[in-house]
Amino acid sequence: MEKEKNNRSSFSGKIGFVLSAAGASVGLGNIWRFPYLAAKYGGGIFLLIYILLALTFGYTMIVAESALGRMTRKSPVGAFKAFGKKAGWLSFGGWINAIIPVLIVPYYSVIGGWVIKYFVEYLKGNGAKLAEDGYFSKFISNGLSTEICFIVFCMFTLIIIYAGVRNGIERVSKFMMPILVVLSVIIAIYSVTRPGALAGVKYFLVPNPKNFSWMTVVTAMGQMFYSLSIAMGILITFGSYMKKDTSIEDSTRNVEVFDTAIAIMAGLMIIPAVFAFSGGDPDTLQAGPSLMFITIPKVFNSMGFGTFAGILFFLLVLFAAVTSSIALTESAVSTVEDELKWSRKKSTVIVGFIMIILGTLSCLGYGPLSFVKIIGMQFLDFFDFLTNSVMMPIAALMTSLFVSKVVGVDRMEEEIRHGESKFRRKKIFVVMIKYLCPIFAIIILVSSVANAFGWISM
Repeated sequence: MEKEKNNRSSFSGKIGFVLSAAGASVGLGNIWRFPYLAAKYGGGIFLLIYILLALTFGYTMIVAESALGRMTRKSPVGAFKAFGKKAGWLSFGGWINAIIPVLIVPYYSVIGGWVIKYFVEYLKGNGAKLAEDGYFSKFISNGLSTEICFIVFCMFTLIIIYAGVRNGIERVSKFMMPILVVLSVIIAIYSVTRPGALAGVKYFLVPNPKNFSWMTVVTAMGQMFYSLSIAMGILITFGSYMKKDTSIEDSTRNVEVFDTAIAIMAGLMIIPAVFAFSGGDPDTLQAGPSLMFITIPKVFNSMGFGTFAGILFFLLVLFAAVTSSIALTESAVSTVEDELKWSRKKSTVIVGFIMIILGTLSCLGYGPLSFVKIIGMQFLDFFDFLTNSVMMPIAALMTSLFVSKVVGVDRMEEEIRHGESKFRRKKIFVVMIKYLCPIFAIIILVSSVANAFGWISM
């Protein structure tokens, strides 16, 4: 076992882990999902609640998953199995954490393919075409075009994974993440300086208690999973590559700050610009997933330097999508390596094959396979519902129970204090992992499922 530990790949140090974990966290969930949820559920009050949750619920889960990974030097399945019979039925939580990335990355890569398409079209100077009514629907219904874009995105991700932890994941994250930050600042400045945009800035940043509702809290909780890569097996996997002298608390804090800053930047990129474009029309702001592919091109087309803004924006989104898809794929590949004892190359090929098969279903689900529906949903929407609304809350519930009941807080503290003088936020961690995290996970699970079946409206 010791030999296996020593042979395991690792990040070069704290910066490698932080940028890779931040890269995993900063993805379409931040840039695509966060702004429209913030717009829909109260602007500033949503942002305030989200930040409070990030500092408590989010912090606890990141620390727990990273420490569990480093303690066992295993990917999710192995990490849960490492505690033997003591784990009991909770050991199944490792498999749920492991399966989630396998199901997410195919449809995530489909959306990544859409981003490539838009980026290329902006490079060609076709911004006006992208802003036309019906363009997006026509594009996603074309099975061949979407499949090609999807395969290109997949291959890019798989090549990086094939290269390994340091040469692939860490190197790409160190390159992409600083560029991503610079691009987000440039686009945010451009957006907030548009005529009429300041009203959008005020709506997004200033909390208004009148906009508060229970669904604001539930939705902000759900967004945590997307934004911080909680309950996807990613942080357990990345934790297993973390050196013992790397501070978990410091690294976690850096990931929290990085992720939340990018989410706020995404809000400042999108909400003020759409606010100015629509005159504050709430229906436009709450356009949901279509915001990025339908509304934003219209916004850019109505502004000066629209093509340039479109190139920068979709380059930013592409970088964010790639860093997250790398993390998701790495988690899946690592599990195959650990459990089947296969080489990285063989494991990458097998995971790549699964990605392309499942992703093709999502890819063609709006075109040639649009007649096939699962509980009334297209393939992509179904996989999104299954992973994010059902499996991830269950994974978070089982992880928090596993850490508090099986591993124990004392053992976790011992692991966290490697490279630390003390566990500074121990009280928050203990209260959250023992009591509040399981409750939060159950609330998200019940409300998300109830919403999907139309029993409540979110």
